[in-house]
Amino acid sequence: MAAPVRVVDIHVVADSTGDTGARVARAVQAQFPDLEVTVVRHPRIHDSAGADDALALLRESPADAVVFCTVVDIALHDRIEAACAELGVPFADLMAPALDAVIARTGLRPARVVQPVGLAADYFERIHAMEFAVANDDGNLTDSLNEAEIVLVGASRTGKTPLSMYLGYLGYRTANVPLVTGVAPPPELFETDPWKIVGLTIDPERLLAIRRRRVDLMGVGGRDGGRLGGYADLARIFDELDEVSRIQRRLGCPVLDTTSLALEEAAGRVIELVTARRRAHTASTPSTGQLSEGPDR
Repeated sequence: MAAPVRVVDIHVVADSTGDTGARVARAVQAQFPDLEVTVVRHPRIHDSAGADDALALLRESPADAVVFCTVVDIALHDRIEAACAELGVPFADLMAPALDAVIARTGLRPARVVQPVGLAADYFERIHAMEFAVANDDGNLTDSLNEAEIVLVGASRTGKTPLSMYLGYLGYRTANVPLVTGVAPPPELFETDPWKIVGLTIDPERLLAIRRRRVDLMGVGGRDGGRLGGYADLARIFDELDEVSRIQRRLGCPVLDTTSLALEEAAGRVIELVTARRRAHTASTPSTGQLSEGPDR
């Protein structure tokens, strides 16, 4: 039995940007943690010359290559597939199964021409949500919390900012508010709809490691280093998280532990929590505003 290959180049051959193939490649890579993957894009393949350029690069190291193809033009697609067969390169057509499924259901035939993907219906909503997340990051409440669809609260370095930015990317207007020891939370936090608030927490030792790394990156010392000593001190972190937990209980919000959650998983959990709480609240008070749920969500 041949030894397993530990390195692979995934060539994404596409008639547009190659984003679809690259996303699939990254999803596949996650399933092979011991595999070193390089994603090579060949975007905007519109003619035989472009296909030949991609194939020339493929021929340089076919033994390490896999091809993910999203080209819809039949002639170009067949040209690339035939070359892969000749080189012994595994070939995956990412479009065919999806097209075949729609054909089977509808009986319609695909146009098989390159169609630039226009702005999605929620494009401007997503842009606004991302701008909202940036403007209302880390307690900088430039907009009323009533305008937020999600409000994240937690101690410093529990993942509030990256999570709020990702939720903004998904189209949810998200504000995040830090809970700081000895500093009263903003009054607006207790006036906003409780269903939209989600608390974040993290394992104290994990938080210590994150904060120590941040202090090291800041390169602080002397008086500033002493001032920040409590920021990266385990005993004080325990006390801080206890105080934050008390405030979260006052807010009556669910608390999500981000210690071992990937960003995407954490975002999914937050959306599920807020959606369920909003629905329960709306059931008892039908006039309450709703968390929008577009078709892409």
